[in-house]
Amino acid sequence: MQQVTTLIRLGGIELSADIALPDYAKGLVLFAHGSGSSRHSPRNRYVADLLNRGKLGTVLTDLLTAEEESVDIRTAELRFDIDFLGRRLAGITDWIALQPSLNNLRLGYFGASTGAAAALVAAAERPNIVHALVSRGGRPDLAKEALKHVLAPSLFIVGAEDRAVLDLHYPAIAQLPPQTEHKLEIVGGATHLFEEPGALDRVAVLARNWFQAYLGRRISHRA
Repeated sequence: MQQVTTLIRLGGIELSADIALPDYAKGLVLFAHGSGSSRHSPRNRYVADLLNRGKLGTVLTDLLTAEEESVDIRTAELRFDIDFLGRRLAGITDWIALQPSLNNLRLGYFGASTGAAAALVAAAERPNIVHALVSRGGRPDLAKEALKHVLAPSLFIVGAEDRAVLDLHYPAIAQLPPQTEHKLEIVGGATHLFEEPGALDRVAVLARNWFQAYLGRRISHRA
């Protein structure tokens, strides 16, 4: 498996990214971390490791620069700016589409918490590039009008004990286009961070199966 840490250059900024690409990868998953987190999120890395073992490449990247993160730590103003994070994620998606080592793989998003809302916004903006989406304990309600334009098959994973967030999912999912494949998986006994024994394993297996189903073939760039 190839593993590399690189810089993603978007306009005048640089974002650090950790890329893992198994041999004979079946797809590529871009992670969008939740509020106050980064590419070092232990929960996302745990999921990414299982995806890698399932022959899925992963891109774990910071959505904020060091300067932006410093501001956000003090004010928390950027972690809930879903439109901003969605545009940033779409920009990273465009960067991936230009990389010869990555752009022959179908792309999916894995979003956690507010990162899931940003993933939905970016998926609505890049319907021809994003082929699957998984939300872990997400806030799809924060994606607002973008939900009506999400075409990627979407899996929403919520803890049964995360009742406030679970209740937000029903009206949000109802806004997806009728033709959009989607599923709500409720993990019994789990709270928002899936810290209970076996809960995160269940998330990782559900995500792996979803991505393997929808990212299972390479993209041909031949005319």
